[in-house]
Amino acid sequence: MDKPPPRPYHRLMHPRPIVRFLDRTTPPHIITLILLTGLATLSMNVFLPSLPNMTAWFDTDYKVMQLSVALYLAVNGLLQLFVGPLSDRYGRRPVILGGCVLFTLATVGTLLAPNVETFLFFRMCQAVIVTALVLARAVVRDMVPEAQAASMLGYVTMGMAVVPMVGPAIGGLLDEAFGWQASFIFLLLCGIAVTLLAWADLGETAANRGGRFRDQVRDYPILFRSRRFWGYCLTAAFAGGAFFAFLGGAPYVGTEYFGLTPGQLGLYFMPTALGYLVGNFLSGRFSMQLGIAPMALSGAAIMGLGMAASFVLLASGVFHPASFFGLCFFVGVGNGAVLPNAMAAMLSVRPQLAGTAAGLGGASMLGGGAGVSTLAGALLAPDTGPYPLIVLMMVCSVLAFLTLVVTNRLTPRG
Repeated sequence: MDKPPPRPYHRLMHPRPIVRFLDRTTPPHIITLILLTGLATLSMNVFLPSLPNMTAWFDTDYKVMQLSVALYLAVNGLLQLFVGPLSDRYGRRPVILGGCVLFTLATVGTLLAPNVETFLFFRMCQAVIVTALVLARAVVRDMVPEAQAASMLGYVTMGMAVVPMVGPAIGGLLDEAFGWQASFIFLLLCGIAVTLLAWADLGETAANRGGRFRDQVRDYPILFRSRRFWGYCLTAAFAGGAFFAFLGGAPYVGTEYFGLTPGQLGLYFMPTALGYLVGNFLSGRFSMQLGIAPMALSGAAIMGLGMAASFVLLASGVFHPASFFGLCFFVGVGNGAVLPNAMAAMLSVRPQLAGTAAGLGGASMLGGGAGVSTLAGALLAPDTGPYPLIVLMMVCSVLAFLTLVVTNRLTPRG
């Protein structure tokens, strides 16, 4: 006999919520949250080593094929404007499950696409999996207070970081063995598995859902007027911009300048993801003790210094893939330190609107990421070398640091 329908978890903000794995009457297990966010990340990067081969398959230009990253991020950002409020209104569970189902169907569309235009359409449809990414953060904020949320988000995204660490490597090997379609078949299988897991384990955590949108909107000005909220949104946008610039430009850099095969390129993506793993571990371990501001500032500084070191090495004649991809490890560390803390801070401005705050914060980060990713592809050319990409990532890191400095000087009510 099937279990009774899920009932909301009312003991919100409890520091130790009762969680039972595969029980839809309690909040989701951390494993489920990790896999939900991991699926969204996998969809973003598993196929990146295949971009050059996909360009040849669809008989198009690399800049057109690179839109599979930029358009995906843009739609991600747009959807987050609606996903958060919908989850505050109807609950986290139905919105996440709906997103997972639609993602699975869109993945089938990418495999059946006869031309690049159709592929890009279904690729944009795949962006609906952003519901899993953004609402997993809202679920965490539903369950625990701000400081503990930063720590728990660090562990959730630390586990998620394993996916981008192995995703491009798997995608590159699948491409060499079976062609670019193999990465999307892999995504399809993962989508089905995670959808079933979410259906079995994802208990509802939004206690205030069910009201009218008009009543919900009354609280929006408090969120929108907060300079601290928008400050942390910009921080996440600039920090994420450095990472998304990497996603948009690294395949071209690896293939055109360093002559890497898809399999080799996938392996060279691993330092960045490993750094993200380390950064999120540090956030999970030290955010409660050191505080959100010091952790985020340290992360932004690490990103900028890593890219400065890469520029100096390459300009000095050390032209090896590790001079760029190896030092992108520090971009990963910085993102892992900045993003969980910035997200926890923005979600705590108005906890009853955590879904809306998560959506707006994610939209600003991914919307900015889409623009930066497109800019990275446009700046790179056969005669530029990797320098425009490195400078762009460095500028994003500096802007994240400066935004944090200004935001941290504001009063809690600012």
